[in-house]
Amino acid sequence: MSQKEQRLRAAQLAATAAGLDALLIPPSADLQYLTGYDAHALERLTLLVLPADGEPTLIVPRLERPAAEAADPRGVRIVDHVDGSDPYELVTAALAGKPDAVGVGNRMWAEQVLALRAALPGAEQRLAGAVLAALRLRKSPDEIEALRRAGQAIDAVHAQMGQWLRAGRTENEVAADIAAAIRAAGHAGVEFTIVAAGPNGASPHHGTSDRVIGAGEPVVVDIGGRMPDGYCSDSTRTYSVGEPPAEFAAYYQVLFEAQRAAVAAVRPGVTAASVDAVARDLIAAAGYGEAFLHRTGHGIGLDGHEEPYIVAGNDTVLEAGMAFSIEPGIYLAGRHGARIEDIVVCTTDGVDRLNTLPTELVIL
Repeated sequence: MSQKEQRLRAAQLAATAAGLDALLIPPSADLQYLTGYDAHALERLTLLVLPADGEPTLIVPRLERPAAEAADPRGVRIVDHVDGSDPYELVTAALAGKPDAVGVGNRMWAEQVLALRAALPGAEQRLAGAVLAALRLRKSPDEIEALRRAGQAIDAVHAQMGQWLRAGRTENEVAADIAAAIRAAGHAGVEFTIVAAGPNGASPHHGTSDRVIGAGEPVVVDIGGRMPDGYCSDSTRTYSVGEPPAEFAAYYQVLFEAQRAAVAAVRPGVTAASVDAVARDLIAAAGYGEAFLHRTGHGIGLDGHEEPYIVAGNDTVLEAGMAFSIEPGIYLAGRHGARIEDIVVCTTDGVDRLNTLPTELVIL
């Protein structure tokens, strides 16, 4: 049995255990995980119909059939529909019965959710993510190696930052150089480039702008891409273009220690919330608790953000194979900010850091 067939069977068993008669999966990381098909989300219906007991069927627009076949979805029957036909009739045919409950993809378009409700009027709709997240939560050795390659590729971009990041250039200009380097490092595409200088660094999801970078300014650079196999990279380093303000240098050291301690706290048997608390408590003890605005981390794989989330209140117990970011930050509105982010994997006896560049402040 191929890996794809094993994943499909595991999803069927999980659906049965959850009391679902079928999973209905649109274009998404879930679809790619189960079939290998990285489908485009279109107004034309693409849907994996995965009965809890029965043959999986991938419904695609006819013009997308060659791409679906090229993905070689083992163990899946492909059927297509032409423009003007009703693809939801194919869904009911693939189910070969009247389901009592189905799991729909978490990111399915509302128009498709409502059309399925009309096509399957007696079926309760629940989220398929509750079933599939548990399967995707623990990465296989092959997936971990894919994430390691992604980490190495984005590290190679950060290692070149001194070529582009300097006073007198705009954030947008630096971001354009970074985007080209992300692709040159082996990524199939760029997911995001945050270049946040000076006061813009106090906004965790700033993006970029035409602001000119000034001498002595801290700059948060958070970048990531998607590799040809679909696995994601994500890494943040904070730089200073010349000597930074004394206030910044002081709290950067607090952040450095907090991020390092949180990475070291990762091991099987501890909770996601406890790892968040390690970073948060150190930052709060130094007087910057209110300036740490977000969770400590997020899972990563075929999605840039997925479970497990390293956040207060999440009592998920870490297990070997779980991959996620450790990225505490400190943000002082109107002045500057800093974030340090590595992707790590929980191992059988500790932690494996997939981003291997130093985390000390880099002064360019």
